[in-house]
Amino acid sequence: MSALAIITARGGSKRIPHKNIRPFLGRPIILYSIEAALSSGLFSEVMVSTEDLEIAQIARQAGAQVPFLRSQQTADDFASTDDVIREVLTSYEALGRTFDAFCCIYPTAPFVTPQKLKTAMELLKEADSVMPVVPFSFPVWRGLCMDEKGRIRYRWPQYAASRSQDLEKLYHDCGQFYACRTDAFLREGTTDTANMVPMILSELEVQDIDTLEDWAVAEAKYRQMREQMEKERKPVT
Repeated sequence: MSALAIITARGGSKRIPHKNIRPFLGRPIILYSIEAALSSGLFSEVMVSTEDLEIAQIARQAGAQVPFLRSQQTADDFASTDDVIREVLTSYEALGRTFDAFCCIYPTAPFVTPQKLKTAMELLKEADSVMPVVPFSFPVWRGLCMDEKGRIRYRWPQYAASRSQDLEKLYHDCGQFYACRTDAFLREGTTDTANMVPMILSELEVQDIDTLEDWAVAEAKYRQMREQMEKERKPVT
């Protein structure tokens, strides 16, 4: 199965300026995604979709391809990931190139590893798309909300006295990458296909990075994850 790695990295981040190339433990954060994709050996091409010339230069220096720049329509705050993927696939098709599958990797996903990508692409053999997910750390069924007067109450009071282990476990998107068959994406217009399977990760491997506080937490988690991986590699004596 021929596969394309698409790393989506626009330059106009608002909450953290230049987020996609901001140093993460001393290196531009996008390098972690590029290197994981290249090291996996899974992809016919690893490309970066960006409208930013500085990001494009860093990506090329790291070994990724930037065969075309992203359009202004997919570089604004309202374009979805699916919009970007569609533009990339259409642009490659115009160049006479098509792929059986793709993996869309976010540029701020240092927790992505070659092995995770290999696992996802293996799962894709029996599905149309794969989404890495993580369990909510607290049962959302016992969540609280505020009414119009600012008073707190249970959102679902019927579950207020339920034991955590008796409630359905729910998951959320890790926001790291999505693997998808190209024909399924073009047919359904999204990576969230009807035949989508999960790849379950732990809390240690997941961190949204939307604020500088998130950034600091992600760096701490990353260090811990790398330490754990090193321990697992060491032979037992």
